[in-house]
Amino acid sequence: MDYLTAVRTFVRVVETGSFARAADSLQLPRNTVTKLVQALEAHLRIKLLNRTTRRVSATSDGVAYYERMSRLLEEWDEVEDELARARSHPRGRLRVDMGTAVASLLLIPTLAQFHARYPDVQIDIGATDRPVDLVGERVDCVIRAGSVTDPSLIARQLGSLPQMACAAPGYLQAHGVPAHPDDLEEGHQLIRYMFAGSNRQQPIVLARDGESVTVKGRHFVSVNEAGALLAATLSELGIMHGPSFICGRHVDSGALVRVLEDWRAPAIPIYIVYPANRHLSARVRVFVDWMLELFRNSPYTLPPGAAV
Repeated sequence: MDYLTAVRTFVRVVETGSFARAADSLQLPRNTVTKLVQALEAHLRIKLLNRTTRRVSATSDGVAYYERMSRLLEEWDEVEDELARARSHPRGRLRVDMGTAVASLLLIPTLAQFHARYPDVQIDIGATDRPVDLVGERVDCVIRAGSVTDPSLIARQLGSLPQMACAAPGYLQAHGVPAHPDDLEEGHQLIRYMFAGSNRQQPIVLARDGESVTVKGRHFVSVNEAGALLAATLSELGIMHGPSFICGRHVDSGALVRVLEDWRAPAIPIYIVYPANRHLSARVRVFVDWMLELFRNSPYTLPPGAAV
């Protein structure tokens, strides 16, 4: 038995005083209306309706049941209407955490358009490269690069981040342009990125035509924040290797020069992550859709499934 449909049918029979009128208003066959009410009575093990050839009326138990269930149905319909309205007009506070570069270079430049589309959503952005405790810090969702292995979290891939190696023209004039990854081991300085919260450096593995090279190299400076990585590169402190969306604009402008263009590193997957047991609100859903749109339209990122 479809319990909800049976309850709605019983309520309509009481309100119309007739199985036939209830069937017409519900656009159901009369015998279906009769069977639904009978099934509901069998489920409850009480008689809800008195039936005669001329009229239908509720029993005393039926009246009590009708009063309670009609109020519940009204509340049910109100909740569904509110959710439908929230879907088209989301509102409220959205707490989201992401890396500093994603915040400053991808999201924030588009927030004016997001606000124009969803004026009642307030976004609180935590911009940090450190790991975040979603539950403990009351964050709705986080955007993070790399694999997500925590089974208590749901991770939806937004896309991936192609990588490139680049340096300032002044640095290359002083140290030369590397032709092979092995050249980075001697005569060059790397600017290394360290994962926040640890001393572990992000590995650099470059491949071309079946040949793969793991670059170690020497570094004068290492950083644990993407903005600092870019600043050090622009300051001619060495060669950086990192996501194209961080340095691509500066390569396009000529402030940086791409090197080792024939060598590729795997694109870095990036996800939006939220607790598995948390209801995904309308404001989170529209934010996810917005981020997917960013990855589709940015020349420096790839949508899910796209080849490098």
